[in-house]
Amino acid sequence: MPANPLGVALRSRRAGQHTLVWARPGLQAAENFTLTSPAFDHGAPIPEKHRGRLRGPNISPALDWTPPPAGTAELVLIVQDPDVPIGKPATHALTLGIDPARGAIPENALTNPSPVPGIRHGKGALGRRGWAGPMPIRSHGPHAYVFQLFAVDQPPGLPDSFTLDEVITAITGHVIGRARLDGTYEIR
Repeated sequence: MPANPLGVALRSRRAGQHTLVWARPGLQAAENFTLTSPAFDHGAPIPEKHRGRLRGPNISPALDWTPPPAGTAELVLIVQDPDVPIGKPATHALTLGIDPARGAIPENALTNPSPVPGIRHGKGALGRRGWAGPMPIRSHGPHAYVFQLFAVDQPPGLPDSFTLDEVITAITGHVIGRARLDGTYEIR
């Protein structure tokens, strides 16, 4: 298949890692824990079955984590793509209500509604609730998909219609630990 001229023209334009929620000063933490997936290793390509729904099955990957810091009331998951050719990253999942004691969520748990009790999804920048798998512009080059898991000392207490900005405001100053897993995806 020939290269997509738009993807090629925009290759040097990327929001950047500094635009991720992870980089915000009020969301830093003294303690970190580990986030992994049986579907892919840190820095490795995300399998096709987790690709966005325009061309793929859009199944969220299973996630596992080591115990977060003592005092964690809830885990907040934000998945973002900092390689989009606009000024801010695209949000591929915005999830509250993850019980830290679970230690894992199964494959497709980020569907809306979630099969996992307590999990709630906010509306991502892609306009949908729940998992929106990788959908980079063809020929734009590899995109990173950054799974950011925040351990907070109190539940955010947001209504069902929560947004990314509301989550950031609610958890700022309450992050006591965090974990990160990066995957990649590219459409040539």
